[in-house]
Amino acid sequence: MATIILTAVGSAVGGPIGGAIGSLIGQQIDQTIFGPGTREGPRLQELAVSTSSYGQPISRIFGHMRVPGTIIWSTDLIESTEKTSGGKGRPSTKTYSYSSSFAVALSSEPISSVGRIWADGELLRGGAGDLKVEGNVRVYRGQGDEQADPLIAAAVGSTATAFRDCAYVVFEDLQLAEFGNRIPAMTFEVLGNQPSSVSLSDIAPSASNSGARNPLKHIDGFADQGGPLSGTLSVIDRVLPLACVTANTGLQLDTIEIEGSSVPELTDRLKDPSETGKYRNRSAQTNREPQSVRYYDEARDYQPGVQRAIGLRSSGKEVMIDLPATMNANGARFLANRIAQRVRWQGEQTLWLLAELDPAIKPGSVVRVPRQSGFWIVASWEWLDKGVELRLTRMAPEISNGLPSDPGSANTPVDAIAGPTVLNAFELPAENGSEPARPLMFAATSSSSSGWRGAALYVEQADGLVSLGSSDKTSALSGILINDLGASSGTHFEASSTMTIVLSVPETNIEETTIAGLAQGVNRLRIGAEVLQFARAKPISETQWELSGLLRGRGGTENASILGHAAGTPLTFIDDKLFLLDPSVVVSHSATKLAAIGLGDTNPVSARLENPGLSRRPLAPVHPRQNSNATGDVAFAWTRRGRGQWLWEDEIETSLVEDVESYIVGFGPTSDAIATWVASLPELSIPRTELDDLVSTHGPNNLWVKQQGTFSTSPATLLAYLS
Repeated sequence: MATIILTAVGSAVGGPIGGAIGSLIGQQIDQTIFGPGTREGPRLQELAVSTSSYGQPISRIFGHMRVPGTIIWSTDLIESTEKTSGGKGRPSTKTYSYSSSFAVALSSEPISSVGRIWADGELLRGGAGDLKVEGNVRVYRGQGDEQADPLIAAAVGSTATAFRDCAYVVFEDLQLAEFGNRIPAMTFEVLGNQPSSVSLSDIAPSASNSGARNPLKHIDGFADQGGPLSGTLSVIDRVLPLACVTANTGLQLDTIEIEGSSVPELTDRLKDPSETGKYRNRSAQTNREPQSVRYYDEARDYQPGVQRAIGLRSSGKEVMIDLPATMNANGARFLANRIAQRVRWQGEQTLWLLAELDPAIKPGSVVRVPRQSGFWIVASWEWLDKGVELRLTRMAPEISNGLPSDPGSANTPVDAIAGPTVLNAFELPAENGSEPARPLMFAATSSSSSGWRGAALYVEQADGLVSLGSSDKTSALSGILINDLGASSGTHFEASSTMTIVLSVPETNIEETTIAGLAQGVNRLRIGAEVLQFARAKPISETQWELSGLLRGRGGTENASILGHAAGTPLTFIDDKLFLLDPSVVVSHSATKLAAIGLGDTNPVSARLENPGLSRRPLAPVHPRQNSNATGDVAFAWTRRGRGQWLWEDEIETSLVEDVESYIVGFGPTSDAIATWVASLPELSIPRTELDDLVSTHGPNNLWVKQQGTFSTSPATLLAYLS
């Protein structure tokens, strides 16, 4: 009630100014009677997020701060659909996504730039200015000559405003799939015109000290959230004492700092025997409660932090000072210690009567007193008939920076720049249960950058690019051979064979397997046209691995394993990170070309389809045999294999995958045979005389067999060498 009564009395006596003075006196009485509150200053907003409420104040930002912003313009959500292949054994799906364009006001004071942007707690824009999702962002610094944003002008028309003297950002076609198809809750790192410091003249330019900038030490950013300027200054005064002086030029504000040897010393005090007691030093009862500073810690992405003064604690509640400022832990601890030091020393005052006053000394000046230690500040002066009477308040002794402080740990999002996309497209041998007539084609997308988040895939057609959907955000596991991988027949498990590879991205877990696991088709990778399996994996470094226990030429690719592979040959692990291509859109042909566009790609990345037709190509026959019968004919036989038949059970005939069983037996070069025969069964008898005539006429050569499939012909298998 003291505040209300004194405000009423003050208003009755002195009008609005008298009311303000009465209110201030009433608050002081309230604090004396009831004790101060446990928290002082404007409340920290716990990293409040962007809003669009009417009447929401737009803060003035100085230095660098993390602020929520206010949405000041927005379009409706724009819907788009995308059909994506579901992967191996999964149906394709149609997904709906949304984008939006909107503007967010950040500061009612001009700024220099905008740094990082957070959305739902994750980085939307990194420190390098890179967006983590698709879209565009434009920054308007709040200058008085800026023009309206072209997107807003196109949507609103001639009445579009430029929001001059208000710093804001405009997002154009920001993809919202990452945020549940809604505009996310965002915060912004805003850098003021002086991004590394805050000055008193910036906050109160009309009450500066003769034009000097006067930086606020240890404060790297400050947010003036509106309301009376006196409220903002009172918060600063709690941590950095201010001197307020009325002069003929107006109100002047300055920080109270001790400048060592330049501090003037007063002359001896005039003595007045009749008023000796008046000039004795007096100490008032002061608040001794522990002091703490709550602030925004720049080392923890501007999350609120608390620093407490060191030393013994007295009884009573802790006074928490909320300071909407960006600081580091050491600076906040130093200010907390200085506050505690002032609390311990405040209240000692004395009057000093001088016959003549130095013109440089005025209220707010720091002075020395003869034969007394420490420094004093001139709180006020009064001209008397005997001289000039100064009211002096003792200043707390300066303290050192003390022990360094730790801001603590924070689970901050990683700011990784999206690197360029690496694209490979290839066809693989048919798998168990795959459709015989459906080509099995994949795209492998990856990047050496940990900030890569997938890419949009397209196939080039005569009329342009046709969308295939978006790849997985996780890089496909790919790399290259470090050493040569020798030739292999691919007929048995090679326990001692090894290969050393280097991956495009770090990988800490490549699982090993057993012979039973290899039989089930695990641990497969593709090198060129060969598919092989490995049993053991040994890490050499984060990206380098040694694979051993190899099973080569899998899926009928032994013709590629026989050739071997040179160092530097690309390789790709065959797993669920591959993107299954839709054969109704992507044609299995050597001229097929795919393109990928990721966030880190300035231009589309393209790749041609490797090994076209491999999944529908019949496998070469195996186990060639020959016998001679009594008539002189030579009987040749072989065993067929079926596409996708990875598991070969004993005493069971392999399924015929092709529409018709047919074989071509040839003599001479496989590409230009001298003589050919057609067989409908995996056997053929040729008269000995016919074979002898071929050798005598054309010389010794190979006799081979190929299986004719529905779509192509298998590689050749050697039946015999005729000589």
